[in-house]
Amino acid sequence: MMEQYIEEAEKALLHTYNRYPIVFDRGDGVHLYDLDGKEYLDFVSGIAVFALGYNNKAYNDALKAQIDKLIHTSNYYYNVPAIEAAKKIKKISGMDRVFFTNSGAEAVEGAVKAARKYAYLKDGCTDHEIIAMNHSFHGRTMGALSVTGNPKYREAFEPLIGNIKFADLNDFESVKALVNEKTCAILFETVQGEGGIYPASKEFMEQVKALCEEKDILLILDEIQCGMGRTGYMYAWQQYGVKPDIMVTAKALGCGVPVGAFLMTERVAANSLTSGDHGTTYGGNPLAAAAVNIVLDLFEENHIIENVNAVAPYLEEKLDALAEKYDFIETRRGAGLMQGLVFDRPVGDVINRALKNGLVLINAGTNIIRFIPPLVITKEDVDTMTGILERSLV
Repeated sequence: MMEQYIEEAEKALLHTYNRYPIVFDRGDGVHLYDLDGKEYLDFVSGIAVFALGYNNKAYNDALKAQIDKLIHTSNYYYNVPAIEAAKKIKKISGMDRVFFTNSGAEAVEGAVKAARKYAYLKDGCTDHEIIAMNHSFHGRTMGALSVTGNPKYREAFEPLIGNIKFADLNDFESVKALVNEKTCAILFETVQGEGGIYPASKEFMEQVKALCEEKDILLILDEIQCGMGRTGYMYAWQQYGVKPDIMVTAKALGCGVPVGAFLMTERVAANSLTSGDHGTTYGGNPLAAAAVNIVLDLFEENHIIENVNAVAPYLEEKLDALAEKYDFIETRRGAGLMQGLVFDRPVGDVINRALKNGLVLINAGTNIIRFIPPLVITKEDVDTMTGILERSLV
């Protein structure tokens, strides 16, 4: 049956993904099941999306109730779920204003527009520059691609939006060398995901923040993958106490329902986007906002952050042991339940063997296996994962 569906998909879907030959049918907890009923331990969680695991009854019931009530009206009107979701996300983030989007890439687009409008209102010029980071990834839309620091993603689609410069994460001098009177924002992921699981250092965060305050440059932090509890804090920047002027979030914010957001301080909100500058048809609709509400409620009720902080050190310990045992594993790096094992060779074959053995993994670059499981995993799940992974190494 799976082969038939895969054959139909290859005829109908645009081939922009090299998909694994699996058709997933359902999920439960931290496991996925294909059409043949085979069970897989999931250490990808839909690319850091399904933080609460699959088939969470409270989550499902909340969405079903909202579907029966109201799904969409447009942003010409208020709706209660969006108002409640905005209040909750302000509380967990410490930010002041929220704009709900449909995805992380759209949130990045909005953040870039807000930064440029902020600078435009100061001097009336439209030639302001944004400093982003090499090896970064912010999305596939034209604006998000423009600030993505990997030429292979950008080359075929140039010219993109202009006046973007690239520095190196955790190299403050490389950032400072690019700053001039036209710099309006510095943008980076608090933990780089696709680029290789590189956390920003505390020193780098503090240095960039101080520079931004000195020059009235906006600090934009991308927390799309590393946010929502994944590093042991609701947002990764909170570990360092370095608050951004604009923050973008998505993925686990809706735990499967497409929703993202960009948030900003009151100072930026009062001096950037205004009526008519930005919009969205679906963003913040009642269904998406209901997802945000129940996700944030369940994070608190189920002590998700506490579980991350309990399990993450154990995962690090197990991955460190593998790196110590096998010469072809160079190191482990990451934060919380966002970890990477760096190999001295491509990891595609290992991931394929793991999949056959019932473990879902994903890469970050050609030589790094990325571990971004549901945030409800247990130490027992980690043991199962490392056992399957080790069997799949050779």
